[in-house]
Amino acid sequence: MTAPIPRDIPDLPAIPGPPVLQPSPVPATAVVGPVRRPQAAVFRLLIAAAAAAGVALELLLGTPARTLSYFGVQANIIVAVVMLLSASRAWRTRRPLPGSVTGATLLYAVTAALVYHLLLAGTTPPFSMTGATEPPARWHAQWAALQVLHVLIPTAVVLDWLLLTPAGRLRLRQAAAWLLYPLAYLVFYLARAAFLPASAPARYLYPFLDADAHGYRSTLANALLLGLAIYGLAVLLTALDHTRPSPTRRRV
Repeated sequence: MTAPIPRDIPDLPAIPGPPVLQPSPVPATAVVGPVRRPQAAVFRLLIAAAAAAGVALELLLGTPARTLSYFGVQANIIVAVVMLLSASRAWRTRRPLPGSVTGATLLYAVTAALVYHLLLAGTTPPFSMTGATEPPARWHAQWAALQVLHVLIPTAVVLDWLLLTPAGRLRLRQAAAWLLYPLAYLVFYLARAAFLPASAPARYLYPFLDADAHGYRSTLANALLLGLAIYGLAVLLTALDHTRPSPTRRRV
C-alpha cells in the first residue's frame, strides 16, 4: 500500500541567497577614531594667541565699550575662542568641532576682512576704532592692530581651513543659520546708537550704516545688501569646500 498523494503541497521555504550588504548610516569617524595632530594644535593655538593679542591691543588704544562694539573685534574674539578649543581637541586626540562652528568662524573672519579692505580702508575721514582723525602711521600700534585683526588673522584662518581641515564638512543648509549672528549684531548696532546721545562720538561705527547721514531707509537697505553679500560668501565657501582637495583623510 502506498500513501495517498496530498492534494495541497505546502510551500517550501525559500533557499537563502548570499547576504546583501545594506548601506550603513554610521559615519566613518565612528569606526576610525581621531588621531593626535600636534602641528594643527600648535598652529591653531598661535592663531588664538594672535587674535587675542590684536583685540587686547585695540582695547589698550581705545575705550572698551567702543572697541568691543565693532564687528571685526567681535569676530576675532570668536576666532580666538574657537581656535583655542580646536587646538585643545587636536592635541588631546578628541573629535573636532562641528563643521557648522568652524564654518561660521571662517565666514565671520573673512567677512570682517573684506568689509575692512573694500569699504573702510580708503574712507575719508580714515576709519579708526580709537577716534583718530589721521590715518594710522605704518608700524605704529593702531596700524599694527588693524593689520592683525583684518589681515593676519583672516589669512591664518583661511590657511587652517585649506591646509589642516578636511574638505566637505560645510553644508549649504547651515548658511542661513550663520546669518543669525550678523543679524543680531545689526540689532545691537542700531540699539546702541539709539541709546547714545546724538552728540556722542562714534555713535555709528560704520559710515555705510550711519542713520544720521543716510536715514534709516538707506541704512537698512545697505544692511540688506551686506547681508545678501554675506550669504553669497557663505554659499561660495561651502561650494569651494566641496570642490577643493582634502589635505587629509582624517578629521583634525
